[in-house]
Amino acid sequence: MLAAGAACGSDDPTEPIQTANCPAASGATPPNALTVLGCGNFKPKRTTAEISVRGTTAYTTTWGNAASAGSVFYIWDVAGNTPLLVDSVNVEGARTLGDIAVSDDGGYLFVATEQTGALAVYSLANPRQPALVTRYSSAEILPGVHTAEIARVNGKLYGFLAIDPGASPAKLVIVDLGNPASPQPVFSQFIGSPYVHDTFVRDGILFLALWNAGMAIWDIGGGGKGGTPAAPVELGRVQTANGEVHNIWWFKDPATGSAKYAFIGEEGPANIGVSALGDIHVVDVSNMASPREVAFYTVSGAGTHNFSMDEANGILYAAYYNGGVRALDVRGDLEGCTAAQKTAPRNQAVAICDLSKMGRELAVGLKDRADPVYVWGVQFLGGSVYASDMLNGIWKLRAASR
Repeated sequence: MLAAGAACGSDDPTEPIQTANCPAASGATPPNALTVLGCGNFKPKRTTAEISVRGTTAYTTTWGNAASAGSVFYIWDVAGNTPLLVDSVNVEGARTLGDIAVSDDGGYLFVATEQTGALAVYSLANPRQPALVTRYSSAEILPGVHTAEIARVNGKLYGFLAIDPGASPAKLVIVDLGNPASPQPVFSQFIGSPYVHDTFVRDGILFLALWNAGMAIWDIGGGGKGGTPAAPVELGRVQTANGEVHNIWWFKDPATGSAKYAFIGEEGPANIGVSALGDIHVVDVSNMASPREVAFYTVSGAGTHNFSMDEANGILYAAYYNGGVRALDVRGDLEGCTAAQKTAPRNQAVAICDLSKMGRELAVGLKDRADPVYVWGVQFLGGSVYASDMLNGIWKLRAASR
């Protein structure tokens, strides 16, 4: 297709496109399965990565593209059960696109790029035809932006960029997006071992996924310690079982008011399309100065990746690579369990609460299919769960119920 920001059009009209049928299930559907509504199964030449959905439009990025082809993100119509491929946008000079996120006001789309190191900003005046506004790049964010959390702090939009280590240590760069056409860096710090992989921001609190350095919690405007995005103040940190802290979700329950638990995804060794390893770790953050791991969830022979939540119903959705999509009931007490409900996490000696033994698994989606799946990301929205599958494209499933 044309360069980023030009009129939309097919990236490669010779790519086989099949959006009418999903790969068939093998055997009967178990009673606790997430119902598949449809899939945009276009078997692309490119590997699907992250997903972002707003309204009836979804955006998916691509991973590990050939240098000669550049990177592409896809635009989908998800109004019906079957996601329909609408268009694609080429992002030149990048081999991999990581996070893709829509601003909370729906006005802008942000795409993280690697190898060239940039944050591409698009106007969504027409959500199905993103128009390039700027491609922010600097020496600070080379060699690449691996993840980019977009969040508002005290009314102003910021980008929290996890920068690949390259020849120097990894770093976190925070940029002021008050004017999305002109991002301004306000903070930079080398951090993580060996990566800072991702961030989660809520109510002026920044959670940092620091891989083998654990999870750190910073005040950037809501922690009562005087922190700001330009001058964060650390509140606390924790080392979870086995490290490899990849992603985080801090749950604030609108039904009970509880904000006790943060969920941490551990990304262990993986072989794309075949295997993965890594658990979900539950951390009690009621005392942010002294967070502690209290429970975990594990899937034998599979590893977790990214999360989304139906917070109104207290349901966590986790992409589980070769293990499909997992829906967990995370409302209430997650650390008050019996001895029979405890297990020692992998490589650990001390047993803690095991969410599976506590009956917290509500449903599983995209498991035991005739065609294998490898689910990168999920998003809950409006009673549906959307999943990006590295092997097949995009799926739409009916959300779980309690």
